[in-house]
Amino acid sequence: MFRRPGLVTRIALAALTVTAAVAAAVPSPAAPTISAALTASAAPAVADVAHRGASAYAPENTVAAFELAARQRADMFELDVQETADHKLVLMHDTTLARTTDVEKVFPDRTPWRVGDFTLAEIRRLDAGSWFSVDYRDEPVPTLGEVLDAMADKAPGLLLEVKEPRLYPGVEARVADELRDHPSWLSPGRLVVQSFDWNSMRTFHRLMPEVPIGLLGTPPIADLPKLAEYADLINPPYGGLTRDYVRRVHSHGMGVLTWTVNDTAVARRLVSYGVDGIITNRPDAMRQVVSR
Repeated sequence: MFRRPGLVTRIALAALTVTAAVAAAVPSPAAPTISAALTASAAPAVADVAHRGASAYAPENTVAAFELAARQRADMFELDVQETADHKLVLMHDTTLARTTDVEKVFPDRTPWRVGDFTLAEIRRLDAGSWFSVDYRDEPVPTLGEVLDAMADKAPGLLLEVKEPRLYPGVEARVADELRDHPSWLSPGRLVVQSFDWNSMRTFHRLMPEVPIGLLGTPPIADLPKLAEYADLINPPYGGLTRDYVRRVHSHGMGVLTWTVNDTAVARRLVSYGVDGIITNRPDAMRQVVSR
């Protein structure tokens, strides 16, 4: 079971195994190492989590965004997993492809362009970068396996969200199989799996009890003891989050990652509440807050 501040401590330890690789692959001499940032303060360290990668600066849920998050010294990067018609795991936040790809141009007759209605081969034809900037033209929609390979030596931690699992029966087992095929991500401190669907997370916990579980949302305080039987983190939106709620979650042995915070003044207030992590589109800006 997760115990505060175990998450950030384990991230720091995991960082020791990847810091040299990060420095070689994405040098940034002026930036502190992840382990140094987490241990520089006497206060409990707070994880800097890149929301869909460094998504303020690069197209979300792409390898480009995750690599940029690593260069910006994020402690973890977050991604969203869905499933294709042929049961392949791909990264996409929305349940349709329209907002972040050129699917309407490539497949004009396939409205409403649901992720689960397309095969992986079809999704590979899409451009997932140009909507954001011409600098990212032809950036592909990656599979989960491709990201696990690409980031294995570049980032210490992964926050993996299983998106809309009700649409993809059995997706929990397929995610578990993919993770077992990439065992380096199962090292302590490297991985948290989360979802808004708490029943799905209970299922995933049965499949991989060694992997920390996060529950997205703000459950009633009265429900926390039961949720703590299988969950390690409660991950609420920051609006309305209080110091007392964070304290209550901690009293049940769980941590708190809050989202999506891009304002540094807001982040400082949340850090003062004792949150364990800030999920942000701007990991470079949050680094200045959480490493103080």
